[in-house]
Amino acid sequence: MKNTALDMRRLAAMDAVQAARLLHRVREETLAGRQPPIAPRPVIDASWRRMFRLGLDPDQDTRSVLLHRDELEERRRTTLIGELMRTLSAGLSGIADASMQIMVVTDEHGRVLWREGNMAVLRKAHGICLEEGAAWAESATGTNAVGTALAVRRAVQVHSAEHYVHTLHNWTCAAAPVHDPRDQRLLGIVDVSGPASSFHPATLALVGSVAQLAEAEMRERHLRSVERLRSVAAPILCRVGGRAIAVDTHGWTAAVTGMAPVDRLTLPKSFRAGRVWLPSLGMCAVEPLPGGWLLRVTEETPAEGGAASRVVLDLSRPRRWTVAVSGAAGSWTQELSPRHAELLWVLARHPAGRTAAELAEDVFGDRTRTVTVRAEMSRIRRNLASVLAHRPYRFSEEVTVELVTPPLPADLLPHSTAPAVLAVRHEP
Repeated sequence: MKNTALDMRRLAAMDAVQAARLLHRVREETLAGRQPPIAPRPVIDASWRRMFRLGLDPDQDTRSVLLHRDELEERRRTTLIGELMRTLSAGLSGIADASMQIMVVTDEHGRVLWREGNMAVLRKAHGICLEEGAAWAESATGTNAVGTALAVRRAVQVHSAEHYVHTLHNWTCAAAPVHDPRDQRLLGIVDVSGPASSFHPATLALVGSVAQLAEAEMRERHLRSVERLRSVAAPILCRVGGRAIAVDTHGWTAAVTGMAPVDRLTLPKSFRAGRVWLPSLGMCAVEPLPGGWLLRVTEETPAEGGAASRVVLDLSRPRRWTVAVSGAAGSWTQELSPRHAELLWVLARHPAGRTAAELAEDVFGDRTRTVTVRAEMSRIRRNLASVLAHRPYRFSEEVTVELVTPPLPADLLPHSTAPAVLAVRHEP
């Protein structure tokens, strides 16, 4: 096995006892600072490194203070992922039960809100505190599918001794994040867990597919709500002179007049009726509509001297990244997708700019992926055109750029596999 890549398919093909011994030895040698017989998978290795830095005890148990019943019920009522429980349960609960596993659904903080599945496994899960109201972020229970999927924002499978905390070595789990397709906000995690003997590499694909199905359901609901808003806004826009646009509460366009249509506007978090300046439109008169807003453009551009002068790119948090633009006309903040956070971070580190090929090398490790880079940069510049130049891509010389990163380079953009980010993470 030496110098052979460790992956789930190889583990599944091995004898279960042999696979467990190998994973235990890999963990033991790695945690002791010695060279293991085979390297852990990159996602597991990165998670273990985070646990080292947190000072988490690998011999601790996984008990946590449970949410009080009223707080648990309040989170269930207010979280959007609760609206998707019927889809998640239909896709996974029966399969989990039949395969001696359970389905677990958490909020965006890793708190367990619902559990379903095999009754015997549900009882066993109490022994590791995998129960409603428990905390399963990495900071609470170490490397596990729920917590690690939260950290890296993609589907993850963790098996046996890949768990950082020894208590979980008899378990296997696969989890996937569920995002709001309207703004890509993380809603929570759906997970399938069970005894290590129930391990199968296909579980990860199953969980990921059901998470995508739930997101598709929410996307369909959103399209219907935009259609309802369009039916209300269309007759109003017919009577409005000049440039105007109707958007839903997330900024998605329902109807437009006097201007080229756009898919979406970035709205400030504190958006309200009245006079509001938006970077892509200028000064607007904002009026409420059922399910959205009517924006009438009153000025083509901000007042003289209102050009943006400062950009703050904040990547200091593990799962939420923002760019804030400010100037004499006001300021606004936009949350960034994982990919856009990577691209803007690279540009902030290269004031002279990067070509599409250089960005492709930085982010994908492949200089030929320029079409993908140009498409992503086009999306970014829809809202940041006032501060981003191109040919090459760079922040404008007229703006001051402040880059806020985590105290430790190893905590930078934990989801990222971009070569440029990995190089900085591994710096001493």
